[in-house]
Amino acid sequence: MQITAAATAAAPIVSCIGTGTPWRSLSVEEARTLEAMCDLIIPADQDPGAAWAGVVAFIDRQLVGPYRRFRKTYKLGLAGTDGTSLAMFAKPFAGLTPQQQDTVLQSMDKGQARGEGWKQASAKSFFDLVVTHTMQGFYGDPRHGGNRDRASWKMLRLPYPPVRGRIVVSG
Repeated sequence: MQITAAATAAAPIVSCIGTGTPWRSLSVEEARTLEAMCDLIIPADQDPGAAWAGVVAFIDRQLVGPYRRFRKTYKLGLAGTDGTSLAMFAKPFAGLTPQQQDTVLQSMDKGQARGEGWKQASAKSFFDLVVTHTMQGFYGDPRHGGNRDRASWKMLRLPYPPVRGRIVVSG
């Protein structure tokens, strides 16, 4: 009886470990495409960009929680992004040069993206959604999965916000 209970309790852990991917909602290919998109939206310069700050981890985490309603949109949109890349440059989005990636994103932003994937989703709406979620992941509280090491807050020279309800005793 104890062995059965232990095996039943361990089953979800084994299934999570057995996937071989760190992603909760995204496939490895989808995460790669999304990371390339996010890094063009907030590129690294003297400060870390979206990829380093963990924006894709933030979005992936939210897609199994508060952003659950956007899961299909992300599946269709990321496939559409790669479809446009293939139509324009014969390579998936993550394999393009930054200039080529920028051209693809500009076509999406203008609603002029090519490819079959955009028959089920709007390229412009998807691009706008990714921009919004990238900003949230980059500038939001790190406890939600993005803004690793408070990168954006340090960039803006913002103090780490105190946790409400804690008494700070100085002395």
